[in-house]
Amino acid sequence: MNKPKEGDFNPQWGRYINAVQEGDLVQLLKDQEQDLLSLYSSFSEEQSFYRYDEGKWSLKEVLGHIIDTERIMSYRLLCAARGDKTPLPRHQDIFVNGTSFDRRPLAELIAEFCAVRTASITLVQGLNGEELRRAGVINNAATTAVALAYFIIGHALHHLNVVREKYLMPH
Repeated sequence: MNKPKEGDFNPQWGRYINAVQEGDLVQLLKDQEQDLLSLYSSFSEEQSFYRYDEGKWSLKEVLGHIIDTERIMSYRLLCAARGDKTPLPRHQDIFVNGTSFDRRPLAELIAEFCAVRTASITLVQGLNGEELRRAGVINNAATTAVALAYFIIGHALHHLNVVREKYLMPH
């Protein structure tokens, strides 16, 4: 499936979608899962509490945000692929503040990410080209299922890049 074009998604998502290389969606999801597992498995429990600045998320909170966003976007992908035109609102970043990811063991969060990613992979694997091209309405913009899949990858990629750039320093 080709990478979505402008007009297939809300322009605000361009930075996430455009950051992803074109390729087989399932393989991109699987490769990124391995990348995230490799990175997060390198952190100790103590390191997972690290914040690079006051008011910034801990490494656990970054992972929790990736998990929550993927869950939400996978649901939206399902809605679009099945032809549901019910307008869905913008998703807020309130979820990190609505729980305490830091109270949970890092290994548990990593396992949860794997479960959510497996669900996303099996969802995308089960869709055909017509279903991936269907659009739903997200934040007042027509958004195709394939754009939502690319968003999932691009959003996680963005946060993994932030982790590599801002969190991987001597601490």
